[in-house]
Amino acid sequence: MAAGVACGAALAALTVPTAEAGTLGHGSPHWAPKDPGTPQVRFRGLAAVDRRTAWLAGTGGTVLRTTDGGARWRNVSPPGAAGLEFRDVQAFDARRAVVLAIGEGEASRVYRTDDGGATWTESFRNTDPKAFYDCMAFFDRRHGLAMSDPVDGKFRILSTNDGGRSWRVLPADGMPPAQDGEAGFAASGQCLVTSGPGDVWLATGGGAHARVLHSDDRGLTWTAADTPVPAGDPARGVFALAFRDRGHGLAVGGDYRSDQPSPHSAAVTADGGRTWTPSGTPPPAYRSGAAWLPHSRTAALAVGPTGTDLTTDAGRTWRTIDTGSYDTVACTPDLGCWAAGEKGRVARLER
Repeated sequence: MAAGVACGAALAALTVPTAEAGTLGHGSPHWAPKDPGTPQVRFRGLAAVDRRTAWLAGTGGTVLRTTDGGARWRNVSPPGAAGLEFRDVQAFDARRAVVLAIGEGEASRVYRTDDGGATWTESFRNTDPKAFYDCMAFFDRRHGLAMSDPVDGKFRILSTNDGGRSWRVLPADGMPPAQDGEAGFAASGQCLVTSGPGDVWLATGGGAHARVLHSDDRGLTWTAADTPVPAGDPARGVFALAFRDRGHGLAVGGDYRSDQPSPHSAAVTADGGRTWTPSGTPPPAYRSGAAWLPHSRTAALAVGPTGTDLTTDAGRTWRTIDTGSYDTVACTPDLGCWAAGEKGRVARLER
């Protein structure tokens, strides 16, 4: 396609190491702020459709949308949602999107819009006080899943086959038992990710081991694998996953407490998550979001409150390229990499 030449040139420029691992300067790819004018909102939900179109979901029931590359943002929050915490958004295009609110009991909800946020339909409201939904992910425009922290000793999976218009809880028979204290992290909308028509991975922390659970049948049956990312504490574990295909994936996380070190904050897999290897040079601190660079087999970004890191060797080593605070990151095939986080921070990668 026409964007192919531009993609190759931009990625080549991005992956050339700079002499200094600080904030990227002018002339190099860098995060360009796209201020939505909502400094009171923390955006942990981000859906990048392309370079021009992106959706944000955050605190105070806030949902924003841009269709002009972030020059202007429209508040398209669902009516009556001001008391909700939106932590994930999945968008199919500029008009159709699904957002997830997290929390105990009825605070966990799903809304869908088909008209760019002009109107919303509440398609799911959790009625189990033991459930707490963290993330959702879609395989295509119709089939998707949402995950809850363990209920009666197992992670709970919610499924849709009509684009989020209706949902049903999947049987727990195929889910392995959860560890004591194990849960997911609703930090970036990336604790549940998909690749292709049927593969899905779920990231955990809090238990004795930080694990990644994998299903190749859209959430019916799962296997679990330990990762080298530290756990053993409610604040530690794998916070985000990114898979560029059904075999190659990244895991990032650590300890989200700012006064605690995260010396082993990343891991990689080349076998679909069956085994994980620690990054030789991981990000220097906790990271909550990750994304592969478009059309690259080796380049990816990780973001967190203390900065953005780049890998050019598929996650084996990372270097810091920006010191701004972001919680989540997403990239699109036309080089539309976006990031979002606290104090209304939103940016797009530009050169």
